[in-house]
Amino acid sequence: MTPVTGGSTNELPAVLAIDVGNSKTDVALIGADGAVLGAIRGPTASHQAVGPERGFATLVSLVERVCSQAGLDPAARPAAQLAAYCAAGVDLPSDERLLTTELRRTGLAAADLVVNDCYGGLRAGTNRTWGVCVISGSGINCLGVSPDGRVARFDALGDVSGDWGGGGGVGLAGLAAAVRSQDGRGPATILERTVPAHFGVARARSLSVAMYRGRIAYDRHVEIAPLVFAAAARGDAVARGIVDRLADEVVAWAGAAIRRLKMQRLDPHVVLAGGMFRAEDPPFYERIGAGIAAAAPAAQVCRLTAPPIVGAALLGFDRLHGTPTPPDLEERLRAGLTHERMSRG
Repeated sequence: MTPVTGGSTNELPAVLAIDVGNSKTDVALIGADGAVLGAIRGPTASHQAVGPERGFATLVSLVERVCSQAGLDPAARPAAQLAAYCAAGVDLPSDERLLTTELRRTGLAAADLVVNDCYGGLRAGTNRTWGVCVISGSGINCLGVSPDGRVARFDALGDVSGDWGGGGGVGLAGLAAAVRSQDGRGPATILERTVPAHFGVARARSLSVAMYRGRIAYDRHVEIAPLVFAAAARGDAVARGIVDRLADEVVAWAGAAIRRLKMQRLDPHVVLAGGMFRAEDPPFYERIGAGIAAAAPAAQVCRLTAPPIVGAALLGFDRLHGTPTPPDLEERLRAGLTHERMSRG
């Protein structure tokens, strides 16, 4: 890693950490000693969800509020030595170039780092700078980093790049299972009742027609994913099959990254991040664990418990100093950037 240098900018807060998801944006301003000077949670600034112009206007507003929390002039530029911007949808080099250009245009920091949110999830989930991260939120993605810095990435563009999983995939599979149970094309499942009931609709077919005609927003199908996990926990075989398919997909992504980076004989940490891993379903995690152990017997599977913005902040310090963040600084930063702290923002 190459350190960032900047003369008088060293007097500024060290890192402006930014985590942009599809539904929210977290921003934190971190001092050189790892102290959290300000932190806030706001609406999404995703270039995919709201467009770059609106997204960066939202981001600037959030940064100004964080600066005010820290007792700093919200209009002063730059606000930090380095902005570490981790975002969903930074999948292609063109995405990275676009967002880097837009971030530099804001002048929020003296230097910028723009990466996919898998990097933040990996760094937040382990005290190492290498390993594997699978994010399963509304969609699914994966990143692998070897001990020598080699990277395994995936396009993660949805159906067109061979993806399945996340709340979108599981939700649509759950809706399909409910409809097929009703019309006889598929086996019986309690999803036939629980899925339409969630939307206040009498029958599964009525729900699919309502989504087709726009009376119920199509993108609400992600709300079905928790219903699938709940049905699986109640012993529903169809729902369990969908959950098993997701577990196998997680293994496929992580296993591919491990093999591509030749880490089968190492002990990579495999971080599971994103909303789908909030589910409490022991068979789901047991299936994932067994599959990953088959690819790398010494691998350690862990669910992300810290807010992903911790990863953005640590990536910022790693880049700022050109070396992995010292343990004492990392510990202080983790203690200050908690879910409770971010939810207060």
